[in-house]
This record gives sequence, C-alpha cells and structure tokens, in this order.
Amino acid sequence: MGCPVVHWEIAGKSGKTLQEFYGKLFGWQIDANNPMNYGMTKTGGEGGINGGIAQLGEGRPPYVTFYVQVPDLQASLDKAAGMGGKTIMPPMAVPGGPSLAMFTDPEGNLIGLVQGGTM
Repeated sequence: MGCPVVHWEIAGKSGKTLQEFYGKLFGWQIDANNPMNYGMTKTGGEGGINGGIAQLGEGRPPYVTFYVQVPDLQASLDKAAGMGGKTIMPPMAVPGGPSLAMFTDPEGNLIGLVQGGTM
C-alpha cells in the first residue's frame, strides 16, 4: 500500500489574512465557518488536492506543510525518529475527523501524518 499526500496546510499569525490572500490570489474557495476558524480550502484544480489555511497559537512560527496518509501514526513517528526525525505533535483525534500527528525531518521540515477519516 502506498502513502499518498492527501492534504496541505498553510499556517501563520493571522489565519483570516492568509485565507483572504490565497483565496484572492488563486481563486480558491475557503470555508472557515467552524469553531477553530480553520479554512478548509477547495482549489478547484483538476487532479490536485485540497488543503487548509489556519491561524497559529501565540509564539508558534508560520509553516507550510503537507499531510501523508499512513496506516499507523505511531509506527510512522517511530520510524521517522529512528531515521533522525523528531515528533512535534503525537497522535491526536480531530473531533469529527481523522487522527493527526506531526514530525520534523532531519533538516527541520514539518510533515503531517493522517490516519482514518477525511481532511
């Protein structure tokens, strides 16, 4: 079984500003009508994947990342750690959605993992 990239994410100090910027720049449809104001983004592109634009908590640096669908979050985090990666966010369930985790690769790039559900 492969592990496809299934979602991307852009996050920064002002989620609303980023949502407006990317929505206008690329003509993306962004729906942030949810308790976390997470901008679920439909790119409208044939063959592409959709993503999200979010606001970060105080003191967290902005990032751009992608999410890879894996069969087991913890096993993937353990494997990454054994290869020089570092767990940033242990597995957590998103209410009404999938389970997520995040790690950094040996160069410090932030990568998301997703298991079950849809983004």
